[in-house]
Amino acid sequence: MVKVKNLKKLRWCLHDYCTGKITQKWAAKYLGITPRRFRQVLKEYKKTGIIPKISLNLGRPRREISDEWKDLVKLEYGKYRLNALYLEKVIYAKHKIRISHNTIHKIRLKKGFAKRQKKRKTGKPWIRYERKYSLSAVHIDRYDSKVNRKQVYVVLDDASRKVLSCGEFHHATTENSITVLKNAIMVSRDYYSIDAVITQV
Repeated sequence: MVKVKNLKKLRWCLHDYCTGKITQKWAAKYLGITPRRFRQVLKEYKKTGIIPKISLNLGRPRREISDEWKDLVKLEYGKYRLNALYLEKVIYAKHKIRISHNTIHKIRLKKGFAKRQKKRKTGKPWIRYERKYSLSAVHIDRYDSKVNRKQVYVVLDDASRKVLSCGEFHHATTENSITVLKNAIMVSRDYYSIDAVITQV
């Protein structure tokens, strides 16, 4: 079932559709739902005259944890002092009752056998490093060609990503990278001199 998150938009669309200002297709696209879903909502609105409450109580209803499971987890935790993952295996091995480790963890939290963990800090976002001005830095890349098995060298401008020079060689050597770099210097000398070279080869 498609959710309608903005009820103000829904109210406006239903009103304008009923007055003939907008089409059904346009309203559905604006709300981010299918035309079929819009017709269902419209039918409910015409029937009751009230804007239907959508996207409430969706999904599978919560299953209550039985007292038997709570007592079982308390008993086995008292014996073994294990975490939820291992308790799940122990309970299934001994009692042939399948209780998920998430449910066991919930029970442990309520009984005070476990603590809520702080949210882990995510790493720093990856920032693409590149120079602001063209030819302030170039970098040399090398890879193995799958077409002819040769070593391909490429000199790229770090700011614009323009290929200044490239070449195919039988072997990966320092001389080959110098050759490609010299070609790049020759190409760019009419515009500006290369300030820095970044290489990993």
